[in-house]
Amino acid sequence: MTPYRNTLGHSAVQVTELAFGAAGIGNLFTAVTDAEAEQAVHAAWKAGVRYFDTAPHYGLGLSERRLGAALRSRPRNEYVVSTKVGRILVPTPEATGDDLANGFAVPATHRRRWDFSAHGVRRSIEDSLQRLGLDRIDVVYLHDPDDHLDQALETAYPELERLRAEGVLGAIGVGMNQAAPLARFVRDTDIDAVLLAGRYTLLDQGGLAELLPLAAERGVGVVIGGAFNSGLLADPRPGATFDYAVAPLDLFSRALDLKAVCERHGVPLRAAALRFPFGHPAVASVLVGLRSAAEVRDAAAMLAHHVPDALWAELEERGLLPADVPTPGEAG
Repeated sequence: MTPYRNTLGHSAVQVTELAFGAAGIGNLFTAVTDAEAEQAVHAAWKAGVRYFDTAPHYGLGLSERRLGAALRSRPRNEYVVSTKVGRILVPTPEATGDDLANGFAVPATHRRRWDFSAHGVRRSIEDSLQRLGLDRIDVVYLHDPDDHLDQALETAYPELERLRAEGVLGAIGVGMNQAAPLARFVRDTDIDAVLLAGRYTLLDQGGLAELLPLAAERGVGVVIGGAFNSGLLADPRPGATFDYAVAPLDLFSRALDLKAVCERHGVPLRAAALRFPFGHPAVASVLVGLRSAAEVRDAAAMLAHHVPDALWAELEERGLLPADVPTPGEAG
């Protein structure tokens, strides 16, 4: 299978439309075995996925180690790996080896810390290279610098530029779930990509106000995360989550309306949610958190599902999408 790829900004890095979010194989919310993690990555490869995203924060490095192990037998020039710097978990003296499998929740023997210093960035990348078993990383994102914007801009970003010039990394990005600070990076730096989580979905088009048009103008690639808004757009049912909390009643009702329109057109809501971001020309890839081979196969099938123009038109007619939001064409 020949995967469809888009270039990230002005870099030479090309990413597939579907990206494998590897937080799940770092035991995000639910533990998985080494074998299950490997099967998920192999299923992604079989489905044509060639872009894999991880971070040191995911499972105290477990996600990076498992991803690196699963990709080790694959040709290095055929896949893209992104990881992150700045958001880390630091062991306390009481930490033990067993804590490394505890997953996303911060164990009592660790503390969360943000380090956007030049030394911290370089050390983080050196550690990620070791865990991944790679000699270079294709994309490095500044990870959630929400409360550290000045240091990320003035210290961490220049260090990433130096590392890019040294050939240690291929592209520089910033990942956040807020659109406005990302727009600042697009305006003030020479980044290649932004990873926008949850702010350009069927339920939330906040990224369209400034960030996406600016990214298109500046030639910055956009990777969309959180296309399901942490669950509500995957399966709108009582208790479903929106941005990792129980969805408010108005959003739950809106998701049910979206689902009803999709079903009238023979399209699963998940398929429309994954295809929607590609209506904007700045969007290069949609990143989905995946933990099992079954989830991989489902995501690949949903993204490949035909979504007719009539569905987008009805969503606009019913006020479920603003009329000025770009939607994918018939080819989607």
